[in-house]
Amino acid sequence: MIELKSVSKTYRVGSITTEAIRGIDLHVRKGEIFGVIGHSGAGKSTLLRCVNLLERPTTGSVIVGDTDLTRLSGRQLQQHRRRIGIIFQHFNLLSTATVRDNIAFPLKLAKTPRAEMKARVDELIGLVGLEGHGDKYPSQLSGGQKQRVGIARALANRPEVLLCDEATSALDPQTTDSILSLLLGINEKLGLTIMLITHEMHVIRTICDRVAVIDGGEIVEMGDVIDVFLHPRSNVAKEFVAQSSEASGESLSSLDSMRKGKLLRIRFKGESTFEPVLFEAVKETGASFSILQGTVSRMKHIPYGQLIVDVRGSGEDVERIVRRLHEEGLEAEVLA
Repeated sequence: MIELKSVSKTYRVGSITTEAIRGIDLHVRKGEIFGVIGHSGAGKSTLLRCVNLLERPTTGSVIVGDTDLTRLSGRQLQQHRRRIGIIFQHFNLLSTATVRDNIAFPLKLAKTPRAEMKARVDELIGLVGLEGHGDKYPSQLSGGQKQRVGIARALANRPEVLLCDEATSALDPQTTDSILSLLLGINEKLGLTIMLITHEMHVIRTICDRVAVIDGGEIVEMGDVIDVFLHPRSNVAKEFVAQSSEASGESLSSLDSMRKGKLLRIRFKGESTFEPVLFEAVKETGASFSILQGTVSRMKHIPYGQLIVDVRGSGEDVERIVRRLHEEGLEAEVLA
């Protein structure tokens, strides 16, 4: 649905040249939610703005659907941009326009007939949960309500792609979750392809199917969210996972001081998350265990878990437990 091929963007100010992104290759599948995560200054905003050519790449091509946007004339590009909605971190609403007028703005630009425009605005107000707020002004709305207006406006022209530029970073945690739930529902109901950028691992874990990790203007890691979360390879991905509240907890050195036997790290996903596999594996030996740290949760719709357990038994018992867990499809390793 979205394909970037060798995309780079260089800024020149006088004699100073800054390469914001370089050599970006990625493919976003139709109907998925694709996240890009990185620290401030990593290049993620530039990358997102290159998708609809708000920033024209210095090199490379941007293909949305079956159209290479970098080959279009100004008028053709303007028409194709209607297929790409975008929502912003700070909402970018018209302060002197009502909720209805803000949502209708792109429809007016497209010269949509009045009756059709009114019906579409009513439909979108219901879709984003703003019933009863149509005649209010942005100053009368909460942050979450403003972002719902922004989402409705972005959907006005029935786009195939929705770009989200740090759409929840200005919101409190509870409001963030409600907006993420709305985006997930829109994705599932409309089959809309969503590409978002964020610096929050919580956002990625909650709604994304796949993720790209960007650092220094380059993609350093990419894959299914659950695989990147459970097996981060790049240093920056490891930082984000470590900062994630569910993955933090006690440090390994602290846990090591608490152990009576061998520390065992176990990772699991899918339906095995809810099965007593560890109990059954230990029961077959003369060992015992205690859980020192753990989490069981869901990443989008996929259940997963991570445990660090203290296994008390012989070296042979520990080997048997690890072998049995592997046979059951779990990952297990003894920590030094």
